[in-house]
Amino acid sequence: MDPDAPRTTPIVALAGGVGAARFLSGLVRAVAPEDVTAIVNTGDDCVFYGVHVSPDVDIVTYALAGRIDRARGYGLEGDTTAVIETLGALGHETWFRLGDRDFAHCQHRSCRLAQGVGLAAIADELRRALGVATRILPMSEAPCPTIVELSGRRRVHFEEYLARDGAPDDVEGVDLSAARAAAAAPGVLEAIAAARVILLCPSNPVVSIGPILAVQGVREALREARAPRVAVSPIVGGVPVKGPADRLLRGLGIEVSARGVARLYADLLDGFVLDQRDAAQAAEIEALGMRVCAVDTLMRTPDLATALARTALALARTAR
Repeated sequence: MDPDAPRTTPIVALAGGVGAARFLSGLVRAVAPEDVTAIVNTGDDCVFYGVHVSPDVDIVTYALAGRIDRARGYGLEGDTTAVIETLGALGHETWFRLGDRDFAHCQHRSCRLAQGVGLAAIADELRRALGVATRILPMSEAPCPTIVELSGRRRVHFEEYLARDGAPDDVEGVDLSAARAAAAAPGVLEAIAAARVILLCPSNPVVSIGPILAVQGVREALREARAPRVAVSPIVGGVPVKGPADRLLRGLGIEVSARGVARLYADLLDGFVLDQRDAAQAAEIEALGMRVCAVDTLMRTPDLATALARTALALARTAR
């Protein structure tokens, strides 16, 4: 099936980061890959070494291509680092690590941007080049940097906070004003309106899903969507499966729990999947107006990721 043929979009997934990549890899084993559209966070986008890097878009693309470095959760399996090592030898800071083939993809993105091509079309070129049947849409084509606010009035780009500084605890806020000022990328609002199922992947709710929801029109489109909307919690037993979601949630005064995440999404969701370790929170989440399912959400293997995706889809069928 041609993924660009006119059709409704059965499944739309909001995605960002390693958790989303694992979940999407399971989802496209549970359904036809061409029946999925991933709307991906671009709040992490930044220019490094003169090239435009879209970390979450690339993580999702590489994972769906079956070529991601599984040990790290990002980058390409078996990639070399000659470019970065040479730049380091020449005196450049190299705390943001790009493999050589990864660098080439980012160079392609930069060249195409210089030619006036939008991020959505470039994401489509790259996913086709890697043999990915799933449609991948950046949330916006405008710059949407996510800024982390730290003690002492320091403000840093999220990638600086995470990759350079090691995600310190002194978070006092997260600035998504750039995303709030940005229009959705071509196809984003249309995909949401046409969806039959909408899934919020187990991604960081503050800096992966939060920027997507902040883009103009997205949250409203989700509220108005006819499709059932189901989220999978990225918090298990009071801690994130991966990444600094706990530090960011605490910095915003939000409870670090499945319940806290559900409250963030309460105006959007019909269903919520949480880990069986947090089953005691199910009744409180149901009181927010959602159907709840408690299962093992740790995607330790591809089969477990597929099982989790099937659980979310099954919940969607009963959520409305």
